[in-house]
Amino acid sequence: MKSLSKLEETAMFLLGIFAFSRLDYSWWWFAGLFFLPDIGMLGYLWNSKVGAWTYNAFHHKGLAIVIFVCGLALMSAALEIAGIILFTHASFDRMLGYGLKYESGFKNTHLGNLDN
Repeated sequence: MKSLSKLEETAMFLLGIFAFSRLDYSWWWFAGLFFLPDIGMLGYLWNSKVGAWTYNAFHHKGLAIVIFVCGLALMSAALEIAGIILFTHASFDRMLGYGLKYESGFKNTHLGNLDN
């Protein structure tokens, strides 16, 4: 099942790259913004509960889709790019086995424990 999930996440990662390619922006934007969602890890400086919440907010694909659709509706390229980057980055992380976090610690994710 893990292989199938990783394959699915790879497909969504490639979808995000395709979506960005449809915009009229340099690939430098994509490369420069790609790891920006990891700023959500800063919440772990407070504690695991805040860290899990901020990490999950910055890695939630549903939120990414809402931001992207808002960008389309409002004709806001910034929101479109933000949604695409968030979606693509979250897919990339999950492709590598990093899932949404539980409050019990960074290594406990919805995809399993990172130590295993």
